[in-house]
Amino acid sequence: MLVGTQMIAKGHDFRGITLVAAVNADAALFASDFRAAERLFALLMQAAGRAGRDAAQAARSEMWIQTWHPRHPLYAALRAHDFDAFARGQLQERRAAGLPPFSHLALLRAEARSAEAASAFLAEAAALATGLPGGDAVRIYPPVPPPVSRVADVERVQMLVESDSRIALQRLLAQWSPHLHALRAAQRAVLRWAVDVDPLAI
Repeated sequence: MLVGTQMIAKGHDFRGITLVAAVNADAALFASDFRAAERLFALLMQAAGRAGRDAAQAARSEMWIQTWHPRHPLYAALRAHDFDAFARGQLQERRAAGLPPFSHLALLRAEARSAEAASAFLAEAAALATGLPGGDAVRIYPPVPPPVSRVADVERVQMLVESDSRIALQRLLAQWSPHLHALRAAQRAVLRWAVDVDPLAI
């Protein structure tokens, strides 16, 4: 019996495994990031591939998934090995919600010794952005802490910037950058800032 985290599904070639069990898969399904379902589908497909890697054992290999939502479309698509159906459903949801690829995102991140200092930097940055040409073509959300907000005594806060137009977003970011450098010089409490375009995680 092998017991492990998600890493156990990542490309290891364990022979003789005929059963894979995913415990509490719903914890990843209902995460805050809109890509949570996409990541879980990929992970479970990878995990399922750990069983039956020997041709002689493939016919009797199984995967068990612990879930409170067995009728969820993700699990239905997984059971049928139907990636196309899963992808179509995800695209429909994202279109309805105005999420990528039907909108374009950037994250402005700030790190400081206190969350208050990082948040103040982001709030002032947002005020600067709204005054720039084309600022009305983007939506700027309030600063929030990321899932892991404190690392090595440094507080991290992030702010989401969204636009229906990639061109409008890129133009704003180009104009915003020198103002952010000047703002950082004025606010010494901020250790670092960065802009992440098309962030992989929110």
